[in-house]
Amino acid sequence: MTEHDFSATTVRELSASLERREVSSRELIDASLRKIEDEDGGIHAFLSVFETEARHAAELSDERRSANAARGPLDGIPIAVKDNMLVKGRACTAGSRMLEDYVAVEDATVIRKLNEAGAVVIGKTNLDEFAMGGSTEHSAFGPTKNPRDRSRVPGGSSGGSAAAVAAGMVPAALGSDTGGSIRQPASLCGIVGLKPTYGRVSRYGLLAMSSSLDQIGPMTRNAEDAAALFSILQGKDAKDQTSVAHDPFEPEWRADASGLRIGLPKQAWGEGISDEVRESVMKAVRALEDNGAEIKEIDMPFIEESLAVYYVLMPCEVSANMARYDGMRYGIRVREENLTDTIRKSRRQGLGDEVRRRILLGTFALSHGYFDAYYLQAKKVQSRIRKTVEEALRDVDVLITPTTPNVAFPLGEKLSDPLEMYLQDVFTVGANVTGVPAVSVPCGMHEGLPIGLQVTGRWFDEATVLATAKLVEDTL
Repeated sequence: MTEHDFSATTVRELSASLERREVSSRELIDASLRKIEDEDGGIHAFLSVFETEARHAAELSDERRSANAARGPLDGIPIAVKDNMLVKGRACTAGSRMLEDYVAVEDATVIRKLNEAGAVVIGKTNLDEFAMGGSTEHSAFGPTKNPRDRSRVPGGSSGGSAAAVAAGMVPAALGSDTGGSIRQPASLCGIVGLKPTYGRVSRYGLLAMSSSLDQIGPMTRNAEDAAALFSILQGKDAKDQTSVAHDPFEPEWRADASGLRIGLPKQAWGEGISDEVRESVMKAVRALEDNGAEIKEIDMPFIEESLAVYYVLMPCEVSANMARYDGMRYGIRVREENLTDTIRKSRRQGLGDEVRRRILLGTFALSHGYFDAYYLQAKKVQSRIRKTVEEALRDVDVLITPTTPNVAFPLGEKLSDPLEMYLQDVFTVGANVTGVPAVSVPCGMHEGLPIGLQVTGRWFDEATVLATAKLVEDTL
């Protein structure tokens, strides 16, 4: 198998080639490392690469396969992980100077599960600092560029993982999604990104941004690969009290769309969507209808408030979670004559503008005199949004919207206008606010730039969400 073949090959195809002994894991890892060396200088998807450890893990995988003791479809497959997940003995920076020297003392649960499945963790990918951003321009270690057009952003905050997959450096990666941080970069880079139901994948070992919204998920080249990774990642974890016990995930692929009921929320098709995104998503919807799906426009009151609710709740939780990074308990320490100045200077040097902005917003919303007006009111509206989604998904099986309102935008275009950047999350935050699963799948191109379609489903019904995504792939 040539390096060129590997760059466009799926996890499923690689696994089959390994099983037939057409290629070894060591050859796959060497090809991945060469691709990273050749391409990443101009993309900056990776913050660290585990060359020695990856080759050793690949050799162990080949030994297992020679002894007919392979651990499953991920055994020997290179995987990249976002640098806000702990990998024992390796740096975990979260894209921040605050944690530049931090080395993890244990594995995140998802890393342990990958290791147990025989997957080869090949490196850590770039991200917006502490996962706060939508373009991967807020990393303290420099921006990541979109492999489709290096003058444009890859999306964020999991932009490094999306770029690594889209550029062919790895066949799959892990990201985290708090308001769209898996799905938005997946859309802008032209890959598949799944945000599972909240609690279905353990967050233990994920550096928290917003604890009630964060979720880890796979980023892959197609829906089948996303299902393969998700089946490994999902499950109750005693170390994460927010993780949920549920029946093991089993994919339920469909031969066609017959009987599938698709809802189109009319609130998602108003102003703000570019013509090319609207046309590509509707083309995919029409293809599903021709394939047997029932299409229904539905009214979802309160769903438009999801963005406002998110940008109250998320900063509040950011404020609480970031309090530990004070130069005394965690993070770099800038020594001054007194405690107050030490904390102030440490945070000033360790944290970037976007992180400080969200801490200030959250602290203000939680402060005396404003808590009821902002945080408490947002929680009330969140409950109404959840009820709206629950009612809508009684009448349809899935909801379809665009993933993002436009294609990838130029680097630097929105940095001076945070509100404009936040509006990029308009279609994705709802799944985090309600906790339902959602996936972005490519549905078209505009002037060489990918367009993504978002499928949202019922709580714990990743099977239907992914099956619908695969139908989009099959019918276009």
